[in-house]
Amino acid sequence: MPVKILIVDDEKLLVKGLAKSLNNEGYLTEAVFDGEAAREMVRKNRFDLIILDVMLPGVDGLTLCREIRSQFEVPIIMLTARGDDIDKIIGLEMGADDYLAKPFNFRELLARIKAVLRRSTHEPGKGSGQLVRGGIIIDISKRKVSAGGREVDLTGREFELLLHLAGAPGRVFTREKLLEDIWGYDYIGEDRTVDVHIRRLREKIEPEPGKPQYIQTKWGVGYYFSEED
Repeated sequence: MPVKILIVDDEKLLVKGLAKSLNNEGYLTEAVFDGEAAREMVRKNRFDLIILDVMLPGVDGLTLCREIRSQFEVPIIMLTARGDDIDKIIGLEMGADDYLAKPFNFRELLARIKAVLRRSTHEPGKGSGQLVRGGIIIDISKRKVSAGGREVDLTGREFELLLHLAGAPGRVFTREKLLEDIWGYDYIGEDRTVDVHIRRLREKIEPEPGKPQYIQTKWGVGYYFSEED
């Protein structure tokens, strides 16, 4: 079935052009122009991905992202007319899978859409069963994680990052390598994205996030999953 994308942005000319370009690439698109309409659309329909602007009339995009993420697993790419790092970090904190500043090149957005969809979909051949690392149990086929006997709610990107690190305990991954492996494309200048996701993962799986037991930092290099069970 064709991938269905919801575009949420109050710039109608941008939405019209974006929808046409995505349709030409074989995607199905729906569009709304404010937060309230987006809420209703997401509640009544199933989408494979949402492109969500930060600045919206009524309910802003950051609030909407948090609400959607608390109820659905649909991937979200956020857009903003501002290039501020704080917008990007807040968007990721709210659960966005990716972030793109306006104006953007359509081919760049298309690459990010494909990467997000690839990472959010469980592909046959990736493996199945469970991966156990100390108090962390990763159910690969069901894409569920428990830590210390409690189930934790991870976004698709958080799950992929944890599985990648836990699948190679002791191996140190640079931020650049993690961006390449997990995000699936060149993410120049955005390596803070990795730091944000690592921090969120630690808050969810570590008994003491400030003193991590599982996801360790190799200062000046990157991150690794502890070899100790």
